[in-house]
Amino acid sequence: MSNAPVQIGLDKFEEYCPKKLKGSRVGLLIHPASVNKRLNHSTDLFIKSKKIKLKALFGPQHGIRGETQDNMVEWEGFYDRKTGLPVFSLYGRTRKPQSEMLKDIDVMVIDIQDIGSRYYTFIWTMELCMQACVETDKSMVILDRPNPIGGHNIEGPVLDMSFASFVGQRPLPIRHGMTVGEIGNYLRSEFYPSLDFHIIPMDGWKRNMWFNETGLPWVMPSPNMPTLDTAAVYPGMCLLEATNLSEGRGTTRPFEIFGASFIDPDMFIKNLNELKLPGIIFRPM
Repeated sequence: MSNAPVQIGLDKFEEYCPKKLKGSRVGLLIHPASVNKRLNHSTDLFIKSKKIKLKALFGPQHGIRGETQDNMVEWEGFYDRKTGLPVFSLYGRTRKPQSEMLKDIDVMVIDIQDIGSRYYTFIWTMELCMQACVETDKSMVILDRPNPIGGHNIEGPVLDMSFASFVGQRPLPIRHGMTVGEIGNYLRSEFYPSLDFHIIPMDGWKRNMWFNETGLPWVMPSPNMPTLDTAAVYPGMCLLEATNLSEGRGTTRPFEIFGASFIDPDMFIKNLNELKLPGIIFRPM
């Protein structure tokens, strides 16, 4: 692994926190991968901050610590045992922060690790937070993080908006090539121009970098995203989710393993390998 000195937005927040936000009451959107290079979680860092007051935590699909393993399992809010702070679910009875959830904060801080695919839901939770911030006159800060599969390749069709849903709310290609901060900037400029919006950028990240070149530790952003290899195949293999095939969730190699009880594996693999897809060899299990 490269020791490239990529510095993420979380590492720079204390130094680059906008002056007008100092002393603000903060709500933090987080998940398991909201950590710095020393694996310190943003919740712990913000609790210790002397520049802001952390008042609430918000969790997307799979929860703030990846508690909900299965896909599309909703969860409800609770009080965090470690901090005593309220944890609001944005994957339960609501996908969008309600005004009562935001009443004790001035600014929403977003610290989520995306994996570079349109149907990975965290970016759409971020957009719904943007909507709520506009409606309740709150500010937003995004702590930028790398696109793990690089920002140099754009692949797949752009979403037909007649099929818009929580796994695709805006016309992005399947592999969008943007960081969380760049997606936020696009959404703000196109749809939420009145939002008081700030990005804490990265240092050292280049568009052709894969995550293993950043010097940062890989932490699963969701329970079925165990490795960078998973993120690499996810934009294509997650398409199986809409079929009667299993995409391998719950196995040790989700999205690298797929199948169904009615498949003849030897015949299926023979036909797939005859396609001679570059960089891929299929084998039965």
